[in-house]
Amino acid sequence: MEAQNSITINGNEFLFEPGDTILEVARRNDIDIPTLCYLKGAAPRGRCGVCIVEVEGQDKLPASCSTLAANQMIVLTESPKVIDSRRKTIQKMLSSGNHNCAARGSDNRDWTAFQLNVQQDDKSDQLCPVWGDCRLQDLAYRYQISATGMPGTIVEYPMEDVNPFIVRDFSRCIMCGRCVAACREIQVNDAIDFGQNKLSNKIIAFDNKTLKDSDCVFCGECVQACPVGALVEKDVRYRVRQWETRKVRTTCTYCGVGCQLYLHVKDNKIVKVTGVEGVAPNYGSLCVKGRFGYNFVDSPERLTTPLIKENGEFREASWDEALDLVAERLKGIKEEYGSDSMGVLTSARVSNEENYIANKFTRATLKTNNIDHCARL
Repeated sequence: MEAQNSITINGNEFLFEPGDTILEVARRNDIDIPTLCYLKGAAPRGRCGVCIVEVEGQDKLPASCSTLAANQMIVLTESPKVIDSRRKTIQKMLSSGNHNCAARGSDNRDWTAFQLNVQQDDKSDQLCPVWGDCRLQDLAYRYQISATGMPGTIVEYPMEDVNPFIVRDFSRCIMCGRCVAACREIQVNDAIDFGQNKLSNKIIAFDNKTLKDSDCVFCGECVQACPVGALVEKDVRYRVRQWETRKVRTTCTYCGVGCQLYLHVKDNKIVKVTGVEGVAPNYGSLCVKGRFGYNFVDSPERLTTPLIKENGEFREASWDEALDLVAERLKGIKEEYGSDSMGVLTSARVSNEENYIANKFTRATLKTNNIDHCARL
């Protein structure tokens, strides 16, 4: 009988398959090991130093996301040595750049000068735009850490907001690499990467261009992957807080793939869209239309009543009047020129059910196959 591999984590023995990492075994057995750089579906890098664990017989603390489980390995995920290392790592990240949330600490006079500098960079007097929705902040609270009294690092690169979708705030980047992994390994766009030489502490697009001048397709995968406030949707930044919204799951209608997404709703208006992670067919990924093409829903330019054109001018009409007129005109065209002289243009912005009805109307009532849709953003 073939021997089974087993690993002991926090005093409990678990079986594993060859190739499993310590993190995978732990998560499969509901053991929480915190991470910042780890991204499911991408190769582990072990960059952030948060997912470290203590392994019996090893002096160094290995990263659980990139360390393979070994037979008879004994692991501690929350030993004093591990906690002390995590606290120092998190504190260093928290003290860097413009992480001006309550977790950073505010009990000395240096906070005022720090906050004023952040306001100047952000052009806002509010706390961090992802306050309440930040993994670094969560870990700071979890391990009771603040960066009070620690000197902040100088912001080397200006904020980039010269595109309609994404704000890149380099002052809040912790160089975890999740955005790079999401772009290169999940979406396979290869639009961004770690900078080299003098730009080694910056995530750059090719030739250090802005996103709008690069190969970026604005799918927003990097934004959803970012664990801090370095990448934020432009329409959301400082306008919406996470706790002000409720999530409604639905199916994207822009094409036939059926991507699952969450509508983040505030005051009965869609303010943000994210992909539903861990669910087929998209597993959290979205295209630019699915993620950013929602402003039309509440556009003041949308028609709210039928319009009939007479003598070169539009006038408002009732639905009954408008439908009777359309039915009469379509019937006349069909009788005089035949069914194939007509066509129906639907929209990717309406629901699948509405497009289905349009399809049945075109083929069953008008007796033509001339139906298509416009999928512009």
